[in-house]
Amino acid sequence: MPHASGPLLTLETAGSLQAAQRAGAERWSGSLDLGRSEGEALLAADRWQWRGRAYPWPERLRDRTIYHFDGEAWTPVARYAGSLIKLVPTEWNVPTFEIDGIKMLPTSKESPLDDARRKVALVEPRGRVVLDTCGGLGYFAACCLEAGAARILSFEKNGSVLWLRTLNPWSPDPDAPESGGRLQLAHADVAEAIAAVGDASVDALLHDPPRVGIAGELYSQAFYDQLARVLRRGGKLFHYTGSPNRLTSGRDVPREVARRLEKAGFRAQPTLDGVLALRR
Repeated sequence: MPHASGPLLTLETAGSLQAAQRAGAERWSGSLDLGRSEGEALLAADRWQWRGRAYPWPERLRDRTIYHFDGEAWTPVARYAGSLIKLVPTEWNVPTFEIDGIKMLPTSKESPLDDARRKVALVEPRGRVVLDTCGGLGYFAACCLEAGAARILSFEKNGSVLWLRTLNPWSPDPDAPESGGRLQLAHADVAEAIAAVGDASVDALLHDPPRVGIAGELYSQAFYDQLARVLRRGGKLFHYTGSPNRLTSGRDVPREVARRLEKAGFRAQPTLDGVLALRR
């Protein structure tokens, strides 16, 4: 899907626009794409303009919500398709997303893009073919592009998450000139699609699955055997697990993952909030 180019509003940015108009200003400067760029809006009593297009003033915006203009009204960047999937602003500008109120990316200490950048660096993507198993908002892929990866194969199962990407200015667009054709994004379940990936055809691997209780198949021995099959010897894998509390969950998920990866043919150890592994 092509990426949208319209403005995005949060409670904070809408309040700033409206405060400027009430103060008699005719122009407002700031960001209307979640800090990706700066621009200027022209203000009037009944509307405002941005990049040559007029928009109505928004009403009753909620906190922790990002809005886009759907042609008729300001609408939350959210969809319900069995679960409520929602793009959520952060103090870092770069948004996260939630599924039924559960935050899917870490944001407590740094932006989700900076968090992704540290993890991507572990697999040393420059000049390499990278498999990104669960694309999400595309931050792993964005950091791989930034780091000079030769090609990124990315899979995302959820169509609503792919729709969020088209409205999120921080998500990489596979068709944008700056991607250089290096990002291949497929709407597919990697648990099934990986069977079509060639043996030893990727140089590095990033695996950021949903929680084990939601997608247990992506933590299975059978799936880890597939990861070992497609990754060349000496290639690196970073597997995000999060840091579930052992006292409440009764499980040490990173250690469980490391043991299964070792059985599949990796040398693995817990690193950051996941597991870093080397294909033997």
